[in-house]
Amino acid sequence: MITYLPGKEPRACEHRLIFKNIDRVGYDPSIECYLRNGGYEQLKKALGMVPKDITEEVKKSGLRGRGGAGFPTGMKWTFIPPNNTKPVYLICNGDESEPGTFKDRYILHQDPHQLIEGMVISAFAVGAHVAYIYIREEFPFAAQTVEHAIAEAKARNFVGKNVLGSGFDVEIFVHRGAGAYICGEETGLIESLEGKRPYPRIKPPYFPAALGLYMCPTIVNNVESLCHVKHIIEMGGDEYAKLGVARNTGTRILCVSGDVKKPGYFEVQVGKLTMRELLYDVCGGPKDGRSFKAVIPGGSSSKILRCDEVFKIKNPDGTSRDLAFWDIPMDFDSLAACGSMAGSGGVIVLDDSRKMSWVLNNLNAFYAHESCGQCTPCREGSTWMKKISDRLVEGLASPEDIATLESVAYQIDGRTICAFGEASSWPVEAIIAKFRDELLADTKTENANKALNPEALAQQRFLQTTH
Repeated sequence: MITYLPGKEPRACEHRLIFKNIDRVGYDPSIECYLRNGGYEQLKKALGMVPKDITEEVKKSGLRGRGGAGFPTGMKWTFIPPNNTKPVYLICNGDESEPGTFKDRYILHQDPHQLIEGMVISAFAVGAHVAYIYIREEFPFAAQTVEHAIAEAKARNFVGKNVLGSGFDVEIFVHRGAGAYICGEETGLIESLEGKRPYPRIKPPYFPAALGLYMCPTIVNNVESLCHVKHIIEMGGDEYAKLGVARNTGTRILCVSGDVKKPGYFEVQVGKLTMRELLYDVCGGPKDGRSFKAVIPGGSSSKILRCDEVFKIKNPDGTSRDLAFWDIPMDFDSLAACGSMAGSGGVIVLDDSRKMSWVLNNLNAFYAHESCGQCTPCREGSTWMKKISDRLVEGLASPEDIATLESVAYQIDGRTICAFGEASSWPVEAIIAKFRDELLADTKTENANKALNPEALAQQRFLQTTH
């Protein structure tokens, strides 16, 4: 019988695959514990398969990337050029830098061999003989744990030369980043892995599956995504696809933080849980005396949704229907249809105690700090947005500042090399669109003629001394 630490027991609606052993009493990250619980059996099975058949099973499973974009994993694997003669690399993105997301670190800390098994299977499927696990600098214990697990796996011949006598060789290395949000973007990660400043590459032509690490074909997958591969091999792609709903198959881990009574992680079948069920049945509802105001459903870069909204959704047959916020299924397509995204599964909940000017400024401060600076709209715009929202929370903004803030956001959106531009601008666009009156209430008309920032004060002094 499986028992869990107090307070970590699965909810009735959960279906734990990836998190089956997380916070489990008596479970530890050692290879001995993993083997006692059926570890590496799916690797043995996979090594007896034809690599392209593994890819076909992943395609049939309908698995979509759990790192943010939700792109079909099996399809990504097929993008390696068929006539390729270069080495192929596999990279596990363990950066987990999206605010509100805290799932991958549990796997790295408590069940690293699940990841390693999934990686070796995936490397065999795509023909990679070298794989990297990119772990952000703020996860020192995770890096140590994973390095130890790799050494254990290598000692048992699950990694290294001639894995389990199959003739397949694969080495796995841990690479620690320097703690930059932009390294969650796959080409920025690749640049960092090569020892360079993590400036994302232009796509096209630098799609990693064609021109990735060292200009060789490279597959980049998230920690959770690679773990799912092991379970797909165990269940079979068709059986795995029965979990979840159409086009949103399997399970995914939702990380709920903020203003709920019972925040935490929850592994559920994709699309089988509505927003109401998640926030009330799973998370216990709002804190005493409070009511829910808004939710950021997929990490801080996803657009905010008001709890009193009703969305007009298009049906497959061309008709439309109304969908209330509380009835939104927690899947990729439904959240996209409502103007946001499932992202990395980081559900940030805000109640009526939160001032939206503060929320906006909090997000702007993060993105201004994390911009890599490569693209002018993002480098200048993210800082500009922070300066305006600084004035907003200090009571020094004028009504015109809201229009300026909105204008800056839209001039960043779609004008940068990578999606960081959208990540910084979408929260601003959505918060202004949905809470404009609340933001305007924090402004004062008389502030319009004041020099309220260092640049304006310097300009004012210059004008005074030149007349």
